[in-house]
Amino acid sequence: MEAQDTPTSAQAAPQAQAPTDEIDIETFAKVKFRIATVEKVEAIPKSKKLYQIQVDVGELGKRQIVSGIALHYTPEQLVGRQIVIVANLKPAKLMGVESHGMLLAASTEGDEVLAVLSPDKPISAGARVR
Repeated sequence: MEAQDTPTSAQAAPQAQAPTDEIDIETFAKVKFRIATVEKVEAIPKSKKLYQIQVDVGELGKRQIVSGIALHYTPEQLVGRQIVIVANLKPAKLMGVESHGMLLAASTEGDEVLAVLSPDKPISAGARVR
């Protein structure tokens, strides 16, 4: 019988390298993701990219988030939409406007395509994302 030319599993699948910025589950658990409903969107003067977004986060109340998505969405595309936000981010000022959270979005290399993350069906504002 001839030896088979079948690669071993170690040869067939090269080892994936672990990302150098991995975090443990305890660190991840500190980030509080919530569903928010967009109530109002306004352009920030002197900025082409930033919107000032008013959201309802259920029992966490209403808050303002500043996000650089104006090149990808009109205010009309966002108002009424449910989005995923980071609810426990320290406030920050962008272009002089205070932001109390961050909306989550996915983008391609170079931000050519940007997609705001949303639940696939309606759910209560403030719902935890796990």
